[in-house]
Amino acid sequence: MSVPEGSVRHMLAANLRRARTRRGLSISELSRRSKIGKATLSQLESGAGNPTIETVFSLSRVLEVPISDLLDTPPASGLTVVRAKEAEVLSGEGVNLRPLQRIESGDAVFEVFDQQVRAGGRQESLGHVGTEHTIVQAGRLGVRVEGHEVELGPGDYVGFDAAAPHSYTALDGEVRSVLLLQYRADQLLHLSDTTPDGPCATEG
Repeated sequence: MSVPEGSVRHMLAANLRRARTRRGLSISELSRRSKIGKATLSQLESGAGNPTIETVFSLSRVLEVPISDLLDTPPASGLTVVRAKEAEVLSGEGVNLRPLQRIESGDAVFEVFDQQVRAGGRQESLGHVGTEHTIVQAGRLGVRVEGHEVELGPGDYVGFDAAAPHSYTALDGEVRSVLLLQYRADQLLHLSDTTPDGPCATEG
């Protein structure tokens, strides 16, 4: 079955292989660094995989690229409208994410997500590139960053270095929030760069 153009799977398939070869990594080496199985990576590069939040964030961390470089969310231009039913959802252990927009400003990149922490859900991250900003819209959200815990309600904000291990927990029913990921130029290895870090590698 062919993968529809413009789908998350289709965009990730092309961009993942491009980012991997740009870094001079074999599938085996990317598997070792990301702790994602070789078979899973091969499926993702062929467009046959079903990417989860954990998978995409792990690849972003290892390849040192923004999430939107892997999912190919276009930069803002003029009026941008994303209908609730249009954006594809990335699901994780406890969270659903809808990528909404990528914004480039000077030497920084920002990514905007609609984030839903499912009732009773908990999403853990080992850390990744960038700074994370979250504004709670509804529900009670528990945030833990390197042993520090805070509880947030509607209208509350938290920001932290996303390289640190962190987690989100829905404390009372479902939580809806806006997640903003911020990247500095020195944190990124953009896919648009043309100078490779090493020889291109495929299998191995």
